[in-house]
Amino acid sequence: MKTVVHRIPITRARINLGQVVRRARVNREYFILEKDGIPVAGIMNVDELEDYLEQQEPGLKKQIRKSHAEYRRGKAQDAAAFLSSLRRTTAKSKR
Repeated sequence: MKTVVHRIPITRARINLGQVVRRARVNREYFILEKDGIPVAGIMNVDELEDYLEQQEPGLKKQIRKSHAEYRRGKAQDAAAFLSSLRRTTAKSKR
């Protein structure tokens, strides 16, 4: 299977995020997101990302499995609540 890498502006990716994610998941395509022509982030299939992360840090696979199990048990935190608590923690540490 041929590796397909697309370079797209981050604003276009935001508008078409569902399609970009589907293509990364189903077709195993890669997307490099650019801001003002400068690469800033990438989108890839989560299985490949997990494999990559495991190569970087072997213990990470166990951590990923544990986090996924906690999520399935309903122990996930809403993103807005998480960011709010993170901001409070950061503000306290700056004092």
